[in-house]
Amino acid sequence: MSSDRPTLADVAAAAGVSVSTASLAFSGAGPIAAATRERVIRAAEEMDYAGPNPLGRQLRSGRSGIVGVVVGDALRRSFRDPVAVQMLDGLVRTLGPLGLGVLLIPGSGSAEQRGVDPLVETAAMDVAAIIWGGTVENPNLMALRRRGIPTVVVEGQAVDDVAAIGIDDRAGTAAIGRHLLELGHRRIATVTLPFNEMGRAGLVDEDRIASLSWEITRRRIEGVRDAGIVPVATWEAPASLVEHGTDAGRALLSGPDRPTAILAQSDLLASGVVLAARELGLRVPEDVSIAGFDGLDLPWLAPDQLTSVVQPLAEKGAAVGHAIEALLEGRVPPPVMLPVSLRLGTTTGPAPA
Repeated sequence: MSSDRPTLADVAAAAGVSVSTASLAFSGAGPIAAATRERVIRAAEEMDYAGPNPLGRQLRSGRSGIVGVVVGDALRRSFRDPVAVQMLDGLVRTLGPLGLGVLLIPGSGSAEQRGVDPLVETAAMDVAAIIWGGTVENPNLMALRRRGIPTVVVEGQAVDDVAAIGIDDRAGTAAIGRHLLELGHRRIATVTLPFNEMGRAGLVDEDRIASLSWEITRRRIEGVRDAGIVPVATWEAPASLVEHGTDAGRALLSGPDRPTAILAQSDLLASGVVLAARELGLRVPEDVSIAGFDGLDLPWLAPDQLTSVVQPLAEKGAAVGHAIEALLEGRVPPPVMLPVSLRLGTTTGPAPA
């Protein structure tokens, strides 16, 4: 044996085959008889040989086996968001059988600085996926295209040579807006997702809305308008977290001319508004109706269940995985638009007299 640690050459010699034949036995590819493969595997087991060096295999194939997933928010916040976790779970479950691993990269670049995480520029990856916030000018997308890395954009802006996965959130937001109008609400406020990578907290005006760059936020604002609603106030949250919804709720519900309904662009934001309403002594939905988006199961909000737009989170992650598979085969798959549905809960009711 050539060293204390067995090599593929050692296994090939023990099995009486060439090194190339032994390599085929481990890869499962190429013309090799079943009996020969079994002889190689048996020799490897007897020698306690785990298999060819994966780095060498990657170099020979020209692939890393890695999918770079650029998350549109800080990772520490994304892992507190069930929407992100459930979608990533659906993605990983799809990639596993394909023999692909995931490299998570924070989407830390700002629209003003055009900066990207160094991993976007240098990390080995076969395909990339940008989760949320993608636009044509997105610095991460621009960097990946410069490198020639096939890319999937999730809930972003469609680009000709980029795979696109989205949900019909504009129509879903319009549906929940019409639901509030049918209940008699006319003083309706909205709490939005961030407008860009540098999201901030506070009321926004039309100039601020016109400058937003995150497509997911834009579509849901447009959905409110499609329903025929002109919000009495629009509050931008810096991230989809409960505490930011609570801040928004306190601000919107503390004045004398408070809205009778608040439509939030995520369930975590909406649940924070519910907590703020309780804190202020307001009854939900008798004094104020609150609706969200995502369709999350939030048992800690009991006895309330949010009226919400349900999106297929695991299915969306799986759709991203299938798009990645197509890109690896050299195809740009057609855009995928997944449907959403309205779920009525206990947090919306008739407008107070």
